[in-house]
Amino acid sequence: MFSRRHPYLFFLLVFSAIIAGSSVVLSLLSLASKVHSEIGFGEKVGVIELNGVIADSRQILEQIKDFRDNNSVKAIVIRIDSPGGTVGASQEIYREIRKTIEVKSVIASLGTIAASGGYYIAAAADGIIANPGTITGSIGVILGYTNFEALFEKIGLSPVVIKSGEYKDIASPVRKMTEIERKLLQEFSDNVHTQFIEHVAQGRKIPLTQVREIADGRIFSGEKAKTLGLVDRLGNLEDATEWAGRLGGIKGDISTIYPPEEKLPFMKYLVDMSADQLREIVARMGMSMITGGITGGYVYHPAANP
Repeated sequence: MFSRRHPYLFFLLVFSAIIAGSSVVLSLLSLASKVHSEIGFGEKVGVIELNGVIADSRQILEQIKDFRDNNSVKAIVIRIDSPGGTVGASQEIYREIRKTIEVKSVIASLGTIAASGGYYIAAAADGIIANPGTITGSIGVILGYTNFEALFEKIGLSPVVIKSGEYKDIASPVRKMTEIERKLLQEFSDNVHTQFIEHVAQGRKIPLTQVREIADGRIFSGEKAKTLGLVDRLGNLEDATEWAGRLGGIKGDISTIYPPEEKLPFMKYLVDMSADQLREIVARMGMSMITGGITGGYVYHPAANP
């Protein structure tokens, strides 16, 4: 038999067939999921989850655009549980939400925390709903680093820096900051802070002066934030989907839909597996076949069965 005469080749063919079959099945499942998402069964509220530190906006942007273009999704809820993150990523998501509210309603649901960049994004929505104890606000900007100059001197290290411009190594951790550099960074921080304040005022439709009074980095409970105009209602995720659904014109019970997973775990495992790991598995399996693999219900030794 072929499997007896060419055990390695037989194994590789079987292994390749398994991978190919798995890929086809997973592709069909992914396609089915996408079709279901696009067609839908009745009107729904799309729920997008934004969790953790905001560092990369790409996935959230794609999810917002997908729901915006999906005719079965009548409104969107952005569920936020984030302490903040980078300015650029927060601004990108803010802008995409502002574009979306021109087409369909978007409600921000604040979970445990929606501070700094987390609140920045929430401010773009048509409405914000938070729990009474949600950590909310922190409208501000922070820049910080640790100076290791004294430590380096103590252990005898002398950093050498070659730069093309006077401020290229601004905020260097191996030397003291100059007053001019401190002023430049303060100006940068103030400029970004002003952008934050303006976007909150624009999104919340409240005066700039009112936002400035509380935009000193402090945090509020959801309950306090409501009295300040930073939050519209108190409630949970279910309340948020109900609100969004009614704004979207949905009658009766409201169903929700979540974005499909970006990548299935098994597929991710296959894709991420290095060639060396794959060769190692093949080698081990091949050795197992040589020393006593089971073929056709009996122990097979290639050397004994030419």
